[in-house]
Amino acid sequence: MSEVIRLRPVVESDLPLLERLYEDPVDASEFGFYGYSGTGRMRKRFDEGFINDNGGKLAIVRDGAPDEVGESGDVYVGDVGWHRMVTGPKSFSWNIGIGLLARERGKGYGTRAQRLMVEYLFLHTQVNRIEAGTEIANIAEQRSLEKAGFTREGVLRGSCFRGGAWRDMVSYSILRADVDLGAPGRGV
Repeated sequence: MSEVIRLRPVVESDLPLLERLYEDPVDASEFGFYGYSGTGRMRKRFDEGFINDNGGKLAIVRDGAPDEVGESGDVYVGDVGWHRMVTGPKSFSWNIGIGLLARERGKGYGTRAQRLMVEYLFLHTQVNRIEAGTEIANIAEQRSLEKAGFTREGVLRGSCFRGGAWRDMVSYSILRADVDLGAPGRGV
């Protein structure tokens, strides 16, 4: 991977690609397409604000050639999001997820983006645990999470409905103590 990956807030010019990432079966991928939910959903979320106390969404971007770069000055690759998971009466963890455009997969961007997301959340929130899950058949995402520092915890049987069937998920986590937040060059 030669390009530098960064996370930044979603901007209005990202919306068509963000919409495609969730509405187009090819860009959503076999593991990310959950049926059509109607265009305009991302516009509504953008207008309401993608980041709040319960979670958020950031764009994954890379540098690009002049003919690739959009209004934002970079190339939109996908997004990472997080949402609150209550773990006790006074505690919660973040659950993160990622989506990459089809043309940007297989380049190592997902691993780097998920690691940047972990560092961002540990630097800017007081949470101690970040978790992620993926379908048991999604070997590429399992490898990506492990390379990003996550620990495989186990299998959640029949916990995800997609494509007409209940599917097993693999659960991963990373703790604040697992991450060196003093390391230079985080890029977040």
